[in-house]
Amino acid sequence: MLRGVFRGLELTFILLILALVLGNGVPSSADDMERARAYTRQIEFDYFSWMANAAFVKMRAASIGAPHIFSPAAQKQIVLEYLAATRQTLDKEYRLEQLYADAGIENKELASEALRAELDALYARQRELAPLAESVAQGQISQILAEVGLTVGGQPVPEVLYRVTPLPKALIISPRSRIEQTANVSIEAELTLDEIAALEERVDKGLDVSSLVVNIGGVGVYPTMVMRSADLSWLLNTVAHEWIHNYLTLRPLGMLYGETPELRTMNETVASIAGNEIGTLALRRFYPELAARPALAREANSISEPFDHPEPGDFLRPPFDFRAEMHETRVTVDALLAGGKIEEAEAYMETRRLVFLKNGYLLRKLNQAYFAFHGAYADVPGGAAGEDPVGPAVRELRARSASLAEFVNTIAWMTDFQQLKDALGQ
Repeated sequence: MLRGVFRGLELTFILLILALVLGNGVPSSADDMERARAYTRQIEFDYFSWMANAAFVKMRAASIGAPHIFSPAAQKQIVLEYLAATRQTLDKEYRLEQLYADAGIENKELASEALRAELDALYARQRELAPLAESVAQGQISQILAEVGLTVGGQPVPEVLYRVTPLPKALIISPRSRIEQTANVSIEAELTLDEIAALEERVDKGLDVSSLVVNIGGVGVYPTMVMRSADLSWLLNTVAHEWIHNYLTLRPLGMLYGETPELRTMNETVASIAGNEIGTLALRRFYPELAARPALAREANSISEPFDHPEPGDFLRPPFDFRAEMHETRVTVDALLAGGKIEEAEAYMETRRLVFLKNGYLLRKLNQAYFAFHGAYADVPGGAAGEDPVGPAVRELRARSASLAEFVNTIAWMTDFQQLKDALGQ
C-alpha cells in the first residue's frame, strides 16, 4: 500500500501543474485570466498548501496499512459511521444557523452552548474517521476501476486519492455578448454572500463581463478535493469523477482542457458519465442495501433542489421540469445573443430566474456566466447546455462503445471536437 501511495504521490507535482495551468477551468487566454485575477489576488485559494497537507494525511493513513488491516465488514462499517457523523454534523450546523438567525434569542452564545459542544464532539469524530473512510472508498473505487479495465497491471494510475474538505469557490467569467467561460479563478471558501456579491459587481463593471461565484463539488488536483456530503452515492460518483480528471490530465484531452469550450465540455461530460457509472458499480458492489434506496441527501451545492413554499392551487399545476425549463431558457438566450440583443437577453434571464424562484429553485443569479459554467456538464440531455452539440456527441460515443474503458480511452486521445465528430461519422 505504501509503495502504491508513494508511486501516486510521485505524480503530484506533474498533476498539479497540469491541472492548474492547463485544466480544470483555466481558460486558454492568459490575458483573460490575468484581468480576472486583478480582482482576486488577495482571496485566491492556496492549492499548494492544501495539497501538501492532504498528501501528509494520505501517507499517515497508509503507514498503518489502512484499509487492509480491517475486514471487509469493518471497512463498510467505518464508511457508514463516517456518513452518519457527517449527517449529524450537517443537521446540527443547520440548527445552529437557525438559532443565530432567531431574533427572539438575545444571548445566542449561551443558548447555543450545548449545541456547539455536540458539534465539537462530532468534528473530532469526523477527523478520526475521515482518513480511514477515505482509504476504504479509495480501495473500493480502485477495485471497480480494475474490473472495468481502467488500470495498469490491476493498479489505477494515478492512485485513487481524495480528501473531503471545504472546497474553494469558483469565480466564473463570460463575455456578455456570448456564452463562453473565459476565466475560472479559485477563491477562498469562507467568503460571505455580501463579499461575493461585491466581488461580482466589481468584476462586471470593471471588465464589462458577466460573472458568477459558484460552489463546486470537487476539484481534480492530486489528491483530489471532494465536498463534504452524507450521500454515499454522490460521494462515490464524485470521487470517481475527479479521478477520471486525473486520468485524462495525463492524456491529450485533459492536457487541452481549457483550449476551447468544446474541449472543456468533452472533459466534463466524460468525467460525469464515467464517474457516475463507476460510482454506481461501487455502490452496488459494496453497499447493495443502499443502492436500492433513494439518495440520502443531495449535494449541498445542488441547483435543482426546490424549497417548500406550497401555495393555493399548486396541486393543479403540472410538475415543473427544471431541466426542460433551463434548456428552453438557454436556447432563447443563445438566439438573443446571436442577434446582438445583449440587454434583452439579460432582462430575459432575470425574468426566467424569477420563474425558477417561484417554482422553488434558489438561483441567486442567472446570467451568461451561469450557463458558461453549468452548460459544460452535458451527461444528461437538456438543461443549461441548450443545443450545444458536444454533449450529445460524447453521449453517442459512449452508447457506441463496447465498454466504459473503450469509451474513456478513445476520447482521452482526442485533441479537438472535430475528431469526436469524425469518430461518429458526422
